[in-house]
Amino acid sequence: MGGPHGHTLHFHGHSPLHRAPAHVKVVATLGVVLAVVATPREAVWAFAVHLALLVGVAVVSTVPPRYLARRLVIEIPFVLLAVTMPFIATGPTVPVGPFELSQAGLWAGWGLFAKGSLGALAAVLLAATTEGGDLVSGLARLRVPRQLVLVLSFMIRYLDVVSGEMRRMRVARESRGFRTGGLRSWPVLGSTAGALFVRSYERGERVHLAMLSRGFQGRVDLDDGVAVRATTWSAALVVPAAAVVVATTAWALTGGGVR
Repeated sequence: MGGPHGHTLHFHGHSPLHRAPAHVKVVATLGVVLAVVATPREAVWAFAVHLALLVGVAVVSTVPPRYLARRLVIEIPFVLLAVTMPFIATGPTVPVGPFELSQAGLWAGWGLFAKGSLGALAAVLLAATTEGGDLVSGLARLRVPRQLVLVLSFMIRYLDVVSGEMRRMRVARESRGFRTGGLRSWPVLGSTAGALFVRSYERGERVHLAMLSRGFQGRVDLDDGVAVRATTWSAALVVPAAAVVVATTAWALTGGGVR
């Protein structure tokens, strides 16, 4: 019961965070992310407080740190960009070991790393504690455009189908002696990607025709209509409210800063 369950991003659990309504968690996550983005990058202490708030949420969620760390690998391209900014930015430089690094680049890289990491952690926590279907229903309750919600719901439902097709094609390649490595494998991988696209498109057409034959008219009611108590909203908004207070205090102490 403590392992992953359902979608690959979701961690099965019974914490208060898992039981909270999806649309409430979406609003709370959005509030935290906006507060982090609005925090002046010069206020290093503020980002430490934001991190402490998110770590507290992670503890309440009972999601293992290793599970979260593996999902945060998606942030690596942004980290690499942040590392290169002190070397490519212009302006006054400061000596750091054998290098002369741009002062503006250091601040820009730090801001990108800090805000990107905290935003990614908040998003991973949301995904780890919310089933894909519940997330779609939550977006519907927040009055996100119906077509966008519909596309997202189909994407979540058929992502595993496409992934399964890709695994079967990989097994078929390997059973014929194919091994990935070097430029010689690129044409095979390219043709595999093309075949996967064609199969997915054809499957989508068949599913769409089957839905039309059953009376589908482009509308799906995803809103369960269950009311949420005020106490639930109050508890969920504690962390984003604290993040807003931290960001506001940081702006007051830095005089706005240079972002």
